Amino acid sequence: MEIRDAEKQELLAVAHELADVARVETLKYFRLPSLGVANKDANSFDPVTEADRASERAMRDILAKRRPNDGILGEEYGAQEGSSGLTWVLDPIDGTRAYISGTASWGVLIGLDTGNGPVMGIVDQPFTGERFLGGFGKAEWTRGDETRQLKTRQCANLDQAILFTTFPEIGTKAEGAAFRAVSKQCKLTRYGLDCYAYALIGLGMVDLVIEAGLLAYDIQGPMAVVEAAGGIVTNWQGGSAHQGGQILAAGDARLHAQALEILNNSV
Repeated sequence: MEIRDAEKQELLAVAHELADVARVETLKYFRLPSLGVANKDANSFDPVTEADRASERAMRDILAKRRPNDGILGEEYGAQEGSSGLTWVLDPIDGTRAYISGTASWGVLIGLDTGNGPVMGIVDQPFTGERFLGGFGKAEWTRGDETRQLKTRQCANLDQAILFTTFPEIGTKAEGAAFRAVSKQCKLTRYGLDCYAYALIGLGMVDLVIEAGLLAYDIQGPMAVVEAAGGIVTNWQGGSAHQGGQILAAGDARLHAQALEILNNSV
């Protein structure tokens, strides 16, 4: 769908307003010993906190006032249909495990989906005050009064690449083996940054992120940032990644092609 320039400016303003209010709500609870943690999965540990819920409620309240005709897809409160053709895809805290551990690698994710993928997105890290924005001709990092243009770095070969994933045991056994086949050829492999690793691709500090088992709200915000900065995000077959699943993000298309070939030959 076509979005007029005037509406793009409105949508950017709303996205920043969402990120601003999510900062307030998430920082209220961060590193508090009294933070309550519930488990959403009886068979494993999938934590949720009042900070997750409060952050999403605050963002939904703004959308109800500013963009009542848009749809919403959020991790904590599910899907709400809209009539505009636009859907806000919200992860109020991506990396809740990091959040409850007191580390600063979690983030607030905001994506704007036209139905074919995100056209704009934000990765916001409230504790460090960093905001990564991509879409509508913008690719920028801000912290306070500082602003820097986001641009992925050139890295043509895996033996020069820095690779990230959140969990060392990524996905199924077969998916883990495929990841390790790529990892063996990379210069450096690191773990545990959740959405922040994608933001660092946009900043030109990281070259690859490989993950499996993601949902739409995990990837749409980061995907928009990486793509606006010049990177590429697909699934492991080279197709669309905006619905989640197996994710391959790269700052350099040449590197993406090498990793994609290994993943396809390994699974």
